[in-house]
Amino acid sequence: MSCGNKSGPINLSLPDRCCNATTGCGPFDGNLKKIVTEPIYVQKVYDAKLFNLQAIRTVANQTFSPALGRGARIIRVLDIRCRKFFNPGNINDPENLVANPDTTLSGAEFVETANGIPVTAIGPDGFASERLVYTDTHDCDELGKGTPIFGTQNIRITGNVIIEIDVLFTDDCDKECVATLTANVPVGTAENPLLLTNFFELCLPSVFEGAFLPRFTEFCNIACEVRLATNSIARDIVVNPTTGVVRISLLIALCVTCEKKIIVPVQLCVLSTGFPVLSAEESPICSTFPSLFPRQIDGKKPRHCTAESAEVESLE
Repeated sequence: MSCGNKSGPINLSLPDRCCNATTGCGPFDGNLKKIVTEPIYVQKVYDAKLFNLQAIRTVANQTFSPALGRGARIIRVLDIRCRKFFNPGNINDPENLVANPDTTLSGAEFVETANGIPVTAIGPDGFASERLVYTDTHDCDELGKGTPIFGTQNIRITGNVIIEIDVLFTDDCDKECVATLTANVPVGTAENPLLLTNFFELCLPSVFEGAFLPRFTEFCNIACEVRLATNSIARDIVVNPTTGVVRISLLIALCVTCEKKIIVPVQLCVLSTGFPVLSAEESPICSTFPSLFPRQIDGKKPRHCTAESAEVESLE
Protein backbone atom coordinates (compact mmCIF):
# COMPACT_ATOMS: atom_id res chain seq x y z
CA MET A 1 0.00 0.00 0.00
CA SER A 2 1.33 3.44 -0.89
CA CYS A 3 0.42 6.92 0.39
CA GLY A 4 1.72 10.01 -1.47
CA ASN A 5 5.50 9.73 -1.94
CA LYS A 6 5.80 7.16 0.87
CA SER A 7 5.34 3.48 0.45
CA GLY A 8 5.13 0.57 2.83
CA PRO A 9 2.59 -0.98 5.13
CA ILE A 10 0.53 1.21 7.46
CA ASN A 11 -0.08 -0.37 10.86
CA LEU A 12 -3.26 0.94 12.45
CA SER A 13 -4.57 -0.44 15.71
CA LEU A 14 -6.99 0.53 18.43
CA PRO A 15 -5.44 2.35 21.41
CA ASP A 16 -4.91 0.43 24.64
CA ARG A 17 -7.93 0.40 26.94
CA CYS A 18 -5.64 0.75 29.96
CA CYS A 19 -2.74 3.06 30.75
CA ASN A 20 0.44 3.47 32.78
CA ALA A 21 0.85 6.33 35.26
CA THR A 22 3.79 8.74 35.38
CA THR A 23 5.07 10.13 38.68
CA GLY A 24 7.92 12.26 37.40
CA CYS A 25 10.44 10.46 39.61
CA GLY A 26 13.26 8.86 37.68
CA PRO A 27 15.13 5.72 38.78
CA PHE A 28 17.85 6.11 41.41
CA ASP A 29 21.30 5.45 39.93
CA GLY A 30 22.82 4.46 43.28
CA ASN A 31 24.97 7.58 43.67
CA LEU A 32 24.73 8.45 47.39
CA LYS A 33 26.10 11.95 46.74
CA LYS A 34 22.77 12.85 45.19
CA ILE A 35 20.88 12.10 48.42
CA VAL A 36 19.92 15.15 50.50
CA THR A 37 17.76 15.65 53.58
CA GLU A 38 14.42 17.40 53.13
CA PRO A 39 11.99 18.45 55.90
CA ILE A 40 8.33 17.66 55.36
CA TYR A 41 5.31 18.63 57.47
CA VAL A 42 2.93 15.68 57.46
CA GLN A 43 0.38 13.74 59.47
CA LYS A 44 1.55 10.75 61.45
CA VAL A 45 -0.65 7.76 62.29
CA TYR A 46 -0.40 7.32 66.06
CA ASP A 47 -2.82 4.39 66.32
CA ALA A 48 -5.08 2.56 63.88
CA LYS A 49 -7.67 -0.21 63.82
CA LEU A 50 -8.98 -2.13 60.79
CA PHE A 51 -12.41 -3.78 60.65
CA ASN A 52 -13.98 -6.15 58.12
CA LEU A 53 -17.78 -6.19 58.27
CA GLN A 54 -20.44 -7.79 56.12
CA ALA A 55 -24.16 -7.46 55.52
CA ILE A 56 -26.68 -9.53 53.58
CA ARG A 57 -29.56 -8.23 51.46
CA THR A 58 -32.06 -10.58 49.79
CA VAL A 59 -33.85 -9.46 46.63
CA ALA A 60 -36.91 -11.29 45.29
CA ASN A 61 -38.19 -11.21 41.71
CA GLN A 62 -35.84 -8.46 40.53
CA THR A 63 -36.52 -7.47 36.91
CA PHE A 64 -33.52 -7.65 34.55
CA SER A 65 -33.09 -6.20 31.09
CA PRO A 66 -33.13 -6.81 28.23
CA ALA A 67 -36.09 -9.14 27.74
CA LEU A 68 -35.04 -12.36 25.99
CA GLY A 69 -38.07 -12.61 23.71
CA ARG A 70 -41.02 -14.93 23.34
CA GLY A 71 -40.42 -18.57 24.28
CA ALA A 72 -36.95 -17.99 25.74
CA ARG A 73 -35.60 -20.44 28.31
CA ILE A 74 -32.44 -19.96 30.36
CA ILE A 75 -30.42 -23.19 30.50
CA ARG A 76 -27.22 -22.00 32.20
CA VAL A 77 -25.80 -19.09 34.19
CA LEU A 78 -22.28 -18.38 32.94
CA ASP A 79 -21.22 -15.59 35.30
CA ILE A 80 -22.62 -13.19 37.90
CA ARG A 81 -20.96 -9.85 38.66
CA CYS A 82 -21.68 -7.08 41.14
CA ARG A 83 -20.32 -3.54 41.41
CA LYS A 84 -21.36 -0.47 43.32
CA PHE A 85 -23.35 2.24 41.58
CA PHE A 86 -21.89 5.76 41.35
CA ASN A 87 -23.17 8.77 39.43
CA PRO A 88 -20.26 11.15 38.70
CA GLY A 89 -22.75 13.82 37.64
CA ASN A 90 -24.28 14.02 41.11
CA ILE A 91 -22.22 13.07 44.15
CA ASN A 92 -25.38 13.39 46.28
CA ASP A 93 -27.38 10.98 44.13
CA PRO A 94 -29.31 8.80 46.63
CA GLU A 95 -28.55 5.77 44.44
CA ASN A 96 -24.79 6.11 44.99
CA LEU A 97 -23.65 3.23 47.21
CA VAL A 98 -22.06 4.79 50.29
CA ALA A 99 -21.19 3.84 53.85
CA ASN A 100 -21.86 6.63 56.35
CA PRO A 101 -20.11 5.94 59.68
CA ASP A 102 -21.49 7.56 62.83
CA THR A 103 -19.13 7.27 65.80
CA THR A 104 -19.55 8.10 69.46
CA LEU A 105 -16.69 8.07 71.97
CA SER A 106 -16.47 6.97 75.59
CA GLY A 107 -13.60 8.25 77.72
CA ALA A 108 -13.02 11.16 75.34
CA GLU A 109 -15.01 13.75 73.42
CA PHE A 110 -14.90 15.48 70.08
CA VAL A 111 -13.97 19.15 70.29
CA GLU A 112 -16.88 21.42 69.33
CA THR A 113 -17.63 25.08 68.85
CA ALA A 114 -19.97 27.01 71.15
CA ASN A 115 -22.78 26.12 68.74
CA GLY A 116 -22.12 22.39 69.11
CA ILE A 117 -20.45 22.00 65.68
CA PRO A 118 -17.49 19.55 65.65
CA VAL A 119 -14.13 21.16 64.90
CA THR A 120 -12.63 19.47 61.85
CA ALA A 121 -9.23 19.46 60.17
CA ILE A 122 -8.26 18.81 56.57
CA GLY A 123 -7.17 15.23 56.02
CA PRO A 124 -4.89 13.78 53.32
CA ASP A 125 -7.99 13.25 51.17
CA GLY A 126 -8.32 17.04 50.86
CA PHE A 127 -11.61 17.16 52.79
CA ALA A 128 -12.41 18.18 56.36
CA SER A 129 -12.50 14.52 57.40
CA GLU A 130 -10.67 14.67 60.75
CA ARG A 131 -12.21 15.61 64.09
CA LEU A 132 -10.23 16.94 67.03
CA VAL A 133 -10.31 14.72 70.13
CA TYR A 134 -9.77 15.70 73.76
CA THR A 135 -9.54 13.86 77.06
CA ASP A 136 -7.47 14.24 80.21
CA THR A 137 -4.31 12.25 79.41
CA HIS A 138 -2.41 13.40 82.50
CA ASP A 139 -2.27 10.01 84.28
CA CYS A 140 -0.92 8.07 81.31
CA ASP A 141 1.41 10.95 80.36
CA GLU A 142 3.26 10.44 83.63
CA LEU A 143 3.83 6.79 82.68
CA GLY A 144 4.99 7.69 79.18
CA LYS A 145 2.05 5.85 77.59
CA GLY A 146 -1.06 6.63 75.61
CA THR A 147 -4.56 6.93 77.00
CA PRO A 148 -7.17 4.36 75.83
CA ILE A 149 -10.46 5.64 74.46
CA PHE A 150 -13.45 3.57 73.42
CA GLY A 151 -16.01 4.04 70.71
CA THR A 152 -19.16 2.71 69.12
CA GLN A 153 -19.59 2.85 65.37
CA ASN A 154 -22.84 2.60 63.43
CA ILE A 155 -22.41 2.31 59.65
CA ARG A 156 -25.44 3.19 57.51
CA ILE A 157 -25.25 1.71 54.00
CA THR A 158 -27.47 3.28 51.36
CA GLY A 159 -27.58 3.18 47.58
CA ASN A 160 -27.66 0.71 44.72
CA VAL A 161 -25.50 -1.97 43.12
CA ILE A 162 -25.27 -2.98 39.47
CA ILE A 163 -25.83 -6.70 38.88
CA GLU A 164 -24.74 -8.28 35.58
CA ILE A 165 -25.55 -11.90 34.75
CA ASP A 166 -24.25 -13.72 31.66
CA VAL A 167 -26.72 -16.44 30.66
CA LEU A 168 -26.98 -19.11 28.00
CA PHE A 169 -30.56 -19.41 26.74
CA THR A 170 -32.58 -20.88 23.92
CA ASP A 171 -35.06 -18.85 21.89
CA ASP A 172 -38.38 -20.03 20.49
CA CYS A 173 -36.49 -21.74 17.64
CA ASP A 174 -34.31 -23.70 20.10
CA LYS A 175 -31.25 -21.73 19.04
CA GLU A 176 -28.67 -21.27 21.82
CA CYS A 177 -27.72 -17.64 22.50
CA VAL A 178 -25.68 -15.75 25.10
CA ALA A 179 -26.96 -12.55 26.72
CA THR A 180 -25.92 -10.24 29.53
CA LEU A 181 -28.77 -9.30 31.86
CA THR A 182 -28.41 -6.10 33.90
CA ALA A 183 -30.27 -4.57 36.84
CA ASN A 184 -29.78 -1.56 39.10
CA VAL A 185 -30.70 -3.02 42.49
CA PRO A 186 -31.32 -0.92 45.65
CA VAL A 187 -29.75 -2.34 48.81
CA GLY A 188 -30.55 0.50 51.22
CA THR A 189 -32.40 3.80 51.35
CA ALA A 190 -32.24 6.80 53.64
CA GLU A 191 -35.45 5.60 55.30
CA ASN A 192 -34.40 1.93 55.45
CA PRO A 193 -30.59 1.63 55.42
CA LEU A 194 -28.50 -1.42 56.11
CA LEU A 195 -27.06 -0.88 59.59
CA LEU A 196 -23.78 -2.36 60.86
CA THR A 197 -22.48 -1.84 64.40
CA ASN A 198 -19.07 -2.52 65.92
CA PHE A 199 -16.99 -1.42 68.90
CA PHE A 200 -13.36 -0.38 69.06
CA GLU A 201 -10.54 0.88 71.26
CA LEU A 202 -7.89 3.40 70.22
CA CYS A 203 -4.81 4.80 71.94
CA LEU A 204 -4.67 8.58 72.32
CA PRO A 205 -1.40 10.53 72.73
CA SER A 206 -0.97 13.39 75.17
CA VAL A 207 -3.18 16.41 74.59
CA PHE A 208 -0.80 18.57 76.64
CA GLU A 209 2.65 17.75 75.22
CA GLY A 210 2.07 19.17 71.77
CA ALA A 211 0.96 22.29 69.92
CA PHE A 212 -1.94 20.42 68.28
CA LEU A 213 -4.72 18.24 69.56
CA PRO A 214 -4.83 14.69 68.15
CA ARG A 215 -7.36 14.01 65.42
CA PHE A 216 -9.74 11.12 64.80
CA THR A 217 -10.51 9.98 61.27
CA GLU A 218 -12.37 7.05 59.75
CA PHE A 219 -13.08 5.86 56.23
CA CYS A 220 -14.74 2.84 54.63
CA ASN A 221 -14.88 1.08 51.29
CA ILE A 222 -17.57 -1.28 50.01
CA ALA A 223 -17.42 -4.28 47.70
CA CYS A 224 -20.29 -6.58 46.81
CA GLU A 225 -20.76 -10.22 45.89
CA VAL A 226 -23.92 -11.78 44.52
CA ARG A 227 -25.37 -15.20 43.84
CA LEU A 228 -28.74 -16.74 43.09
CA ALA A 229 -30.84 -16.86 46.26
CA THR A 230 -30.89 -20.69 46.44
CA ASN A 231 -28.33 -21.43 43.70
CA SER A 232 -31.06 -23.01 41.59
CA ILE A 233 -31.99 -21.79 38.11
CA ALA A 234 -35.38 -23.51 38.32
CA ARG A 235 -36.33 -21.82 41.62
CA ASP A 236 -34.60 -18.42 41.34
CA ILE A 237 -35.09 -17.45 37.67
CA VAL A 238 -38.48 -16.89 36.07
CA VAL A 239 -38.82 -16.01 32.37
CA ASN A 240 -42.18 -14.79 31.12
CA PRO A 241 -43.04 -17.11 28.19
CA THR A 242 -44.88 -14.37 26.30
CA THR A 243 -42.69 -11.28 26.76
CA GLY A 244 -39.36 -12.85 27.71
CA VAL A 245 -38.99 -10.56 30.75
CA VAL A 246 -36.59 -12.10 33.27
CA ARG A 247 -37.10 -11.93 37.04
CA ILE A 248 -34.42 -13.26 39.38
CA SER A 249 -34.18 -13.75 43.16
CA LEU A 250 -30.75 -12.86 44.52
CA LEU A 251 -28.62 -12.91 47.64
CA ILE A 252 -26.33 -9.86 47.80
CA ALA A 253 -23.40 -9.71 50.25
CA LEU A 254 -21.96 -6.29 51.03
CA CYS A 255 -18.34 -6.50 52.17
CA VAL A 256 -17.22 -3.42 54.11
CA THR A 257 -13.71 -2.52 55.21
CA CYS A 258 -13.34 0.38 57.65
CA GLU A 259 -10.27 1.89 59.24
CA LYS A 260 -10.06 4.27 62.18
CA LYS A 261 -6.98 6.30 62.96
CA ILE A 262 -5.61 8.69 65.53
CA ILE A 263 -3.58 11.31 63.64
CA VAL A 264 -1.01 13.79 64.95
CA PRO A 265 0.83 16.45 62.91
CA VAL A 266 4.61 15.93 62.80
CA GLN A 267 7.72 17.18 61.01
CA LEU A 268 10.02 14.61 59.44
CA CYS A 269 13.47 14.76 57.91
CA VAL A 270 13.54 12.39 54.97
CA LEU A 271 16.25 11.33 52.54
CA SER A 272 15.51 12.49 49.02
CA THR A 273 17.11 11.96 45.62
CA GLY A 274 15.48 15.10 44.26
CA PHE A 275 12.19 16.53 43.12
CA PRO A 276 9.97 15.08 40.39
CA VAL A 277 10.52 16.38 36.87
CA LEU A 278 7.78 15.77 34.31
CA SER A 279 8.25 16.09 30.57
CA ALA A 280 5.64 18.60 29.41
CA GLU A 281 3.69 18.17 26.22
CA GLU A 282 5.15 20.43 23.55
CA SER A 283 3.36 23.58 22.42
CA PRO A 284 3.86 25.07 18.95
CA ILE A 285 3.57 28.67 20.23
CA CYS A 286 5.32 29.26 23.57
CA SER A 287 9.09 28.85 23.82
CA THR A 288 9.36 28.99 27.63
CA PHE A 289 7.00 28.24 30.46
CA PRO A 290 6.94 29.26 34.15
CA SER A 291 7.89 26.93 36.97
CA LEU A 292 5.22 25.36 39.17
CA PHE A 293 7.38 25.13 42.30
CA PRO A 294 10.13 27.43 43.63
CA ARG A 295 13.71 26.25 44.01
CA GLN A 296 14.90 25.40 47.51
CA ILE A 297 17.34 28.07 48.78
CA ASP A 298 19.26 27.45 51.98
CA GLY A 299 22.84 27.48 53.26
CA LYS A 300 23.52 23.91 52.20
CA LYS A 301 23.12 24.55 48.49
CA PRO A 302 24.91 26.94 46.08
CA ARG A 303 23.31 30.35 46.04
CA HIS A 304 22.08 31.84 42.79
CA CYS A 305 22.38 35.63 42.85
CA THR A 306 22.25 38.52 40.40
CA ALA A 307 25.17 40.77 39.52
CA GLU A 308 23.76 43.44 41.85
CA SER A 309 23.65 41.14 44.87
CA ALA A 310 27.14 39.82 44.06
CA GLU A 311 28.51 43.39 44.12
CA VAL A 312 26.82 44.03 47.49
CA GLU A 313 28.34 40.88 48.94
CA SER A 314 31.82 41.89 47.70
CA LEU A 315 31.47 45.28 49.41
CA GLU A 316 30.58 43.59 52.68
